[in-house]
Amino acid sequence: MLYHFFTYLDTHYDFIGLGVWKYLTFRMALAVILSLTISAVFGKKFIQLLQKMQVSETIRNLGLEGENAKKGTPTMGGLIMLAAILIPTLLLARLNNVYVILMIVVTVLTGLIGFIDDYIKVFKKDKEGLSGRFKILGQIIVGLVVGLTLYFNKAVVITNHYTKQEAIQYKIDTIGLNKTVINGTSYFIKNEKTLKTTIPFFKHSEFDYQKITNALGMNSKYGWIIYTLVVIFIITAVSNGANITDGIDGLAAGTSAIIGTTLGLFAFLSGNILFADYLNIMYIPYLGELFVFAGAYVGACIGFLWYNSYPAQVFMGDTGSLMLGGVIAALAIIIRKELMIPILCGIFLIENLSVVLQVGYFKYTKKKYGEGRRIFLMSPIHHHYQKKGFHEAKIVTRFLIIGIILAILSIITLKLR
Repeated sequence: MLYHFFTYLDTHYDFIGLGVWKYLTFRMALAVILSLTISAVFGKKFIQLLQKMQVSETIRNLGLEGENAKKGTPTMGGLIMLAAILIPTLLLARLNNVYVILMIVVTVLTGLIGFIDDYIKVFKKDKEGLSGRFKILGQIIVGLVVGLTLYFNKAVVITNHYTKQEAIQYKIDTIGLNKTVINGTSYFIKNEKTLKTTIPFFKHSEFDYQKITNALGMNSKYGWIIYTLVVIFIITAVSNGANITDGIDGLAAGTSAIIGTTLGLFAFLSGNILFADYLNIMYIPYLGELFVFAGAYVGACIGFLWYNSYPAQVFMGDTGSLMLGGVIAALAIIIRKELMIPILCGIFLIENLSVVLQVGYFKYTKKKYGEGRRIFLMSPIHHHYQKKGFHEAKIVTRFLIIGIILAILSIITLKLR
């Protein structure tokens, strides 16, 4: 809103200094500051309100150290994060941008799924919360919204640029194409509606989901089905991965802040034709606006850590964790870096796999030997280390260090190809 207001004043009345609102870096910095302020300042009052309303989740007795001390800690703190993401985005981002609109919708929908789950646990006194199948249904709806929007919206394109010689070599019709100059070289600009995505570590190599359609012998016009199914799977997996990771104080918020920073950087680079040309990556028009959203997202995560770091004064609940994972998945898909998720979101992946392996091995050994056996002392894997006697704060710190290493590895894939 403020972006449009100040841009209007700058355009029509030439107010001094208002041109700064056109800069992504300026608005991103404001988004971080505003998001941090909302989380840190208003978070305290919100926690007091939750305590007054006795909004606390039942802590299951898992036999972990410090478990009793957490009883009575307020939950549904994810509402703080939702406000800290949405308010700066609505104020500072361009609201006519399809990617910004889509991320606002994803944030609200995934937050709503988590809120319903928390509401059932807290107010209906049902420890199980929202049934698993309804959670999955909600995530499928989110996946459909993202997949169908990215496939059918005409504004969602990638832009290729060719020199005159390249246009002749690739037999590209340059009639009607726009021209631009990048680093002193003249290029023809061609927008392309495509299902291509980035393959990490490989130069000049992109994967086109349309190839799956062709391999299955399907008509190319049904490519949206395959693409949307992939989007649904990614959003469901990453959202649930973040939810599982939210088991000890500060882990999910800290990990999400690291991932969000990396994805924000990718959005900025891919949305800038000069950087995209220099790094030889996809140039996606209007994508840079997600840099502002990412700033609000990271600010919300870090601001929430003010109260969620050990010992936590508030839990984010599923309202926060399902939202964090859903937003990360949608961002990665929009930026066309979803194939990098196993690296960038390695913490979520490890947490997810530890549960799958534990349950699978337990069922297998119970069937074969008559008694269930375990790989880990407890899953998810952060509880395994708690059982081994590691302090909660040390586990979180070491996991975050691993998360930073994975983020750096993801960033250097831009040149390590």
